[in-house]
Amino acid sequence: MNAVMAVRKQEWPEVGDLVIATVETVIDYGAYVKLDEYDKRGLLHISEISSSWIRNIRDFVRESQKVVLKVLRVDIEKGHIDLSLRRVTKREKIEKIMSWKRERKAETLLRSVAEKAGISLEEVYEKAGAPMEKEYGLYEGFEKVVRDGTGFLTKIGVPEELATTIAEIAKERMRVPMVKVKGVVELRCMKPNGVKIIKEAFLNAKKAEKTREAKLRFYAVAAPKYRIEVMAENYKYAEAVLQRVAENVVSNVAKAGGQGAFRREK
Repeated sequence: MNAVMAVRKQEWPEVGDLVIATVETVIDYGAYVKLDEYDKRGLLHISEISSSWIRNIRDFVRESQKVVLKVLRVDIEKGHIDLSLRRVTKREKIEKIMSWKRERKAETLLRSVAEKAGISLEEVYEKAGAPMEKEYGLYEGFEKVVRDGTGFLTKIGVPEELATTIAEIAKERMRVPMVKVKGVVELRCMKPNGVKIIKEAFLNAKKAEKTREAKLRFYAVAAPKYRIEVMAENYKYAEAVLQRVAENVVSNVAKAGGQGAFRREK
């Protein structure tokens, strides 16, 4: 059992929670399932499997199947958990599965951190995983490390050496979705070679912004308007790049005798 599961083994889900479960036994009146995230068992009664008439229960659930269920009742004293399949919407199912997959990925990353640091998984979870999970969510914590570095980890009490190892593993194993920001520059240059001046202004601005952390794209909207798009790992950095590039383009055109203005687009 992994570190996160070891902690959750003592926990119980709450009424209304969505849970990932594995069908263990299908019977005439429903199915007994194991709650993967809590190491507990529950009952999915036939009345909670489908809103439509059920001729064969195995058309809806079968042994070893992974399902997303909603918690209806929890009796800790008796150890009973009643669950529902029919009350889970399609959107809830998709979101829960995505969340579960992210969580499993984060636990794999935590295991890799333990191996690289040469300490137990339990110790890594205690010193880093638990604080990350509490403040941001475990997977979201790893994403934040990729985007923002280790500063926030040390602020929440993670030892600096361990924070460095977490960052190394996260950057090796994760692909963080990029964000996009954009704006429009309006450029005018009445000189005979005005088109060339504007083209060179963009080329020079791109050369000045030598970075692997951001992707730049320029294209004409309709003269004299041109759009600048910047893709980067976080909005703060993307905004800074966009501002610098736009100012550079406008400045280059102005130096050549033209004029320009920048407008940020939402």
